[in-house]
Amino acid sequence: MDTKISTKIYLDDPSLGEIEKEYLIKCIDSTYVSIIGPFVPEFEKKFADYLNVKKAVSTQSGTSAIHMALYELGIGPDDEVIVPALTFIATVNPILYTGAKPVIVDVNQKTWNISPEEIRKAITPKTKAIIPVHLYGNPCEMDEILDIAKEYNLYVIEDATESLGAKYKSKYTGTFGDFGCFSFNGNKVITTGGGGMIVTNNVQKAEHIKFLVNQARDNKKGYYHPELGFNYRMTNIEAALGLAQLSRLKGFLEKKRKFNETYRNVLGELKIIEFQEEHNSAKSSWWLNCIKINSDTDIARVITTLNKNGIPTRRVFMPINEMPYLKEYSRPCPNAIKIYNKGLCLPSSTMNDLDTIERVAEDIKCSLN
Repeated sequence: MDTKISTKIYLDDPSLGEIEKEYLIKCIDSTYVSIIGPFVPEFEKKFADYLNVKKAVSTQSGTSAIHMALYELGIGPDDEVIVPALTFIATVNPILYTGAKPVIVDVNQKTWNISPEEIRKAITPKTKAIIPVHLYGNPCEMDEILDIAKEYNLYVIEDATESLGAKYKSKYTGTFGDFGCFSFNGNKVITTGGGGMIVTNNVQKAEHIKFLVNQARDNKKGYYHPELGFNYRMTNIEAALGLAQLSRLKGFLEKKRKFNETYRNVLGELKIIEFQEEHNSAKSSWWLNCIKINSDTDIARVITTLNKNGIPTRRVFMPINEMPYLKEYSRPCPNAIKIYNKGLCLPSSTMNDLDTIERVAEDIKCSLN
């Protein structure tokens, strides 16, 4: 690579503009910037409508969404919950919050998602739930996972925190299991700055979660709390930002798919490059475009070289079974380790334009030749 790209390149930065300013000003002018006001319920309804589910409940993060889903399903001490090795740590920590035991299994070497075969091998009489993660926006094999769950009477909580807008067999991720959990962190498909959402078709459970995230306060009796609650509420100012971003979601997804096509067109010529693959019934949101470099090339050195030339990249998630406090909960995960050792996440922010992504792909190609 001979020259540094002059245009600023964004890895996973949020795209914010005039419409976001308009919504935020509207929220500030209303004075409803905290937990009470019209923006949160509007965001919840529009989010549920987009996914075609009955209820959506906003939370303070994707982590708290997963925690509340587990809590609502009664997952607790002596229970086991199966999770993939290749995911962000927020998938597994809420299991420990409940006192339950995570069971970490390997992933499919092509899709990088949890392997249904490994799920089946890991089931014991203590298994209560499966948390499939649609990694980097790529949908899991939900038919097989749901069949296993039905066979063993297990709950399914989808970690869809990275996959808003992705589909499996024409149905959105997050809408297959008992609950779907989403994140609106600053680098996600859409952002509220922070925040998350739980979606479900179980209206009764959704209403109970809505009650729990507000400190389990019975407003009819003032400051009366009949059960343990949580301070997991989204604010109206966050929801206002979410409404603005939701109005732009279609454009974000179209852009990300074009980015993926561009990377494949340019880098697909290299025999050493292997892309994270969609299941044949899935359509990824391509939150992040990721590759595996099947050579002796040192990934850390590639990252350093590209960064010097203005191209930000990052490693794929370190497998969670490599964390010291989680090693005891893991089964062998060779595929996850191989993907981590050779995996690289490429610039995917919708702040980039298509020409920039094409130049990035060409420069990455040159650096690997």
